[in-house]
Amino acid sequence: MPFAAVFAVLVAAEDLYLAWLLRTPETGWDAFAVVPALLAVAALVAAVLVWTGRARGWLVLAVAAVVPLVGLLGLTALFAALGGGQAMWSSMLLLIGPLGALVLALRRPVREWTTPATADRSPGGRRAAGSAR
Repeated sequence: MPFAAVFAVLVAAEDLYLAWLLRTPETGWDAFAVVPALLAVAALVAAVLVWTGRARGWLVLAVAAVVPLVGLLGLTALFAALGGGQAMWSSMLLLIGPLGALVLALRRPVREWTTPATADRSPGGRRAAGSAR
């Protein structure tokens, strides 16, 4: 479980890096830079949910990893179509965080760790209505 939370923090750092790259100094934080910043917040929330074992934390982590993964795959494909080079390899390197977070979020131990606990019946069975303890 700690590895999934670490990869969620890595995804958040990569999202903040992309937000910093997309912001323009003249206009500041426009819509192109706000979206990766919001994804970074979602990844940090997912890290906390997975770390504490909250219900459906794995699902939040999976969504927080899929969106940047799809965006980075598109960016890598664009750079490859433009001739590859250092930009393509840099975007491929950035794929490590979201891909690792997605793979870890979908694994059974992480899903079981963040599944809500169900109330099981006690091994002794029911107590009689009038019995005192």
